[in-house]
Amino acid sequence: MVTTRHFVRHPAARGLLSAAHLAPSVAVTAVATALAAGSGGGAAGSALVALAVLTGQLSVGWCNDRADLRRDLATGRRDKPLVAGVLRPRTVAVAAGCALALCVPLSLANGAAAGGAHLTGVAAAWAYNLGVKRTVLSWLPYVVAFGLLPAFLTLALPGHPWPPAWAVAASALLGVGAHAANVLPDIADDLRTGVHGLPQRLGVRRARLLAAVPLFAASAVLALGPPGRLGTAGRAGLVVTGALALALALPLRAGARSRLPFLAALGLAVLDVALLLLRGSALA
Repeated sequence: MVTTRHFVRHPAARGLLSAAHLAPSVAVTAVATALAAGSGGGAAGSALVALAVLTGQLSVGWCNDRADLRRDLATGRRDKPLVAGVLRPRTVAVAAGCALALCVPLSLANGAAAGGAHLTGVAAAWAYNLGVKRTVLSWLPYVVAFGLLPAFLTLALPGHPWPPAWAVAASALLGVGAHAANVLPDIADDLRTGVHGLPQRLGVRRARLLAAVPLFAASAVLALGPPGRLGTAGRAGLVVTGALALALALPLRAGARSRLPFLAALGLAVLDVALLLLRGSALA
């Protein structure tokens, strides 16, 4: 009998999980599920949201590693399973296609409008992987994918309500900041391999601003946009995000490859997600 433990121990299986960018995929799925539950989606509805988001995220992760194979080979990314030879490119391409094929009916099972919103976001992420990341419009797929997440959640609810404007705005801002934060450690390698997205064109210093300003703006929108009192935890989160935004934006005496700006941006994004969860009950 083949158990889950035996499957995960297999090198190809571990490689497939790694190529899927499993940690961020699970994190996004967990946030979406928590928001769905907090906005009144119920156990069955939240589970359906989780399955749709997870399959979509897995498809995007596998698509990303397959699309970036040449670039990863050029930069010597031995941490990538395809570069290390653990997986064949066809295996990852088939996995991405299968996950996407599952994502379509799972998304539409939440309703036509909700499913359409989610699939549009997934399509935007695939477009980023397949070429938009190399253009000045690299931020746009993040705006679309993040901005439509609240719509996916609320349109799946009875009555199919559209999400409040503050939720869409905050999620879109979070997307822009996440895009800039995600590429900060790799800007030099990206430029060397022909990836000229907006953050890469701006350079490290201005890319840090591109991460800090939208992420803090998302914090402010999440704190001040929803009705009701923010509370002590929310106010504390806003103060901390402000401090992290300053640390990210201001010049640091660190090398060009320092991970401190990235870590500050990651802290900002995590706190923004926490604020989103804190205010998630106001989505519906």
